[in-house]
Order: sequence, then structure tokens, then C-alpha cells
Amino acid sequence: MRIETLRQRLREHGAKTVHEQRVLRQWVRCLPQDAGKRRPEDFLPEGVRALLPSLTADLAGLATLQSTHPGEDGSARLLVRLGDGQTVESVLLPRDGVCVSSQVGCAVGCVFCMTGKEGLVRQVSSGEIVAQVVLARQQRPVKKVVFMGMGEPSHNLENVMEAIELLGTEGNIGHKNLVFSTVGDERVFECLPQGVVKPALALSLHTTKAELRAELLPRAPRIDPADLVEMGERYARATDYPIQYQWTLIEGVNDSEEELDGIVRLLKGKFALMNMIPYNSVPELPYARPSWERAAAIARSLHQRGVLTKLRQSAGQDVEGGCGQLRARAAAPKAERQAALKAQRITLHPVPIKAPPSA
Repeated sequence: MRIETLRQRLREHGAKTVHEQRVLRQWVRCLPQDAGKRRPEDFLPEGVRALLPSLTADLAGLATLQSTHPGEDGSARLLVRLGDGQTVESVLLPRDGVCVSSQVGCAVGCVFCMTGKEGLVRQVSSGEIVAQVVLARQQRPVKKVVFMGMGEPSHNLENVMEAIELLGTEGNIGHKNLVFSTVGDERVFECLPQGVVKPALALSLHTTKAELRAELLPRAPRIDPADLVEMGERYARATDYPIQYQWTLIEGVNDSEEELDGIVRLLKGKFALMNMIPYNSVPELPYARPSWERAAAIARSLHQRGVLTKLRQSAGQDVEGGCGQLRARAAAPKAERQAALKAQRITLHPVPIKAPPSA
């Protein structure tokens, strides 16, 4: 369900703009529809009041909690079931944040990411995106939403921007606390400045070398890292929010002195913050996480050379929280059962092969 579809449904039952805002505000803030000073019977049209029970049930079914995986750092990985049975991951972050997914799967195919292994299954609707925030608010307060979960937000731009607008206007979330994370797409730099709500921007850089970036992010737009930084800088100056550059630090891949020199060349003097995140190891993938001491030394070196750098832990390290891992583990038993049943059918109930008719 898209938010625009929800608005249209309300209008068909007599809602004006102010009534739409009230219903959507209560939902996204995780409040009962009869909460507040103005009670529904005194404010909402009769048709809207009659719609509320079925509408509330439909909204509750957009995203339900399948499992919770708390981490020692105060985070919690959530496996979220959507209405059609597909699953995505959300992460409750320390300090009142939540990371949400914008796609089931992902088409970018980052070689170090579990989500990228399965490709794109489908888009997540704007209603399902907001429903992840509502689900998170049922667990704890949420004051920040980052679009860094499963999927590439620029590949689902209309739904993501629709969700961002609702969260920033009715959801009581500051615009700087809505963070649009992307590998980089020219459409993002065209669309974000035009939005009613202009989110903060996080750009996944990962390397300063165009050739290596093409290997690590095989289906990302072919934008030279230097050009990507320049586009980010223009957005940062226009919105007065610093760009957050994301760098997944992988041992022996993008942790060389040459790369550090490249980061300084690109980011020194820019309105930017480098988030250095040691790789979250995935057993199925052939990449290694550098030692914390090595990562700290890299971050310290960059900071001393004029690039504001923060060394961050990927939330939920102790619960194997790499993006896509929960979904993959949940899907594995089902796949194994199906394979076993298939093998059993072949072994126990072979299908006779009919001889072709003679000529």
C-alpha cells in the first residue's frame, strides 16, 4: 500500500486534507486513533470514522514482527514480515534510531553484501517503509530514521521520497534525522533538493578508485568517486547538512595507504563526515574484517590529516547482523525443506518416463 493510495482511500470516505493529516499522524506516531484532545466523533467525518477499523487492521498488516535479535550494544535486529509473506530487515539503533529497508533484496549486487546475492525481489511500498518505523516505535522511541537497510533507495525513489515526506511532516522526525543512503545516482541529486522534506544524504563510497568501485559495486551507476563527491558537496552546501560518506573497511581491499591518500585528496576541506565501518564478516563471503586496532589507526590518521572521521561499529555484530543475513537464515530452512521434499519425491515416487511414439 502506498501512502498516496491511503490518502485516496480516505478521500473517498469524505476526508479533507486536515482529516488525512490527523489519521496519518496518529498512525506514524504509533498513537491510537482516538488519542488526543480532538476525539474522532467530534472531528472526523462519519465515513472516515466508519473506515477506521478496517483501515487500522490493514495498516497493522503492512509489517509484522517475525523475530527479534538483540545485540549487546543496545541495538536489535528485526526480521519483519510484509503482507505478502516476504521479509525485510530493520535495525533498532542505540540513541533512538531505526534503520529501515526500501527493497526486498537489491539489484546493485555489492560483492561484500549478503542482500546483493539474491538480487532484487520487489520494491517496498511507501506504506511498508513507514510501517517499519511504526513497528520500531512499538518497541522504543524513534527520533531518527536511516535508509540503510536492504535495498538501494535510489532504485525505489518515488516510494522512499513519499515515506520521507510523511515522516518529516507528520512523523515528528527532524529533516536532518532522515538519512537517505545511496551508492550514488544522478536522479537522487535531481530529486532530493525538490522535496518538501530534504533529508540528510549518505553516500556509499568504499573506495576512491573508479575501477575498484566497479568491481565492488558491479551494478551501481558508473560515477567517478571524485564526481560523486562533487555532487554530494553541492547538496551539502544547499541544505546546510554535511554529507556522510560510508566506507566499509575490508582487509586487503580498501585499507591501503594509497586509499587513505585518495580519501584525503577527495574529502579534505569538504562539508563532510567519513563514517569508517569495519566489515561485518559473513561466512558465505570471502572478505575479512580488519582488526579494531588497524581500523582505529586508519580513522585516527584521516582525522589528523584533515578529514573528519568517525569509526563506527555495524550495529548488532554479536548477532551476525550483516544486512540480509537474518532474511537469508530464515529462508534457508524453508529452502532446505523444499530440497529435501523434492529429493524424497524423486527417490520414492519416480515419474515413469514414457517411450516416444514410434515413427
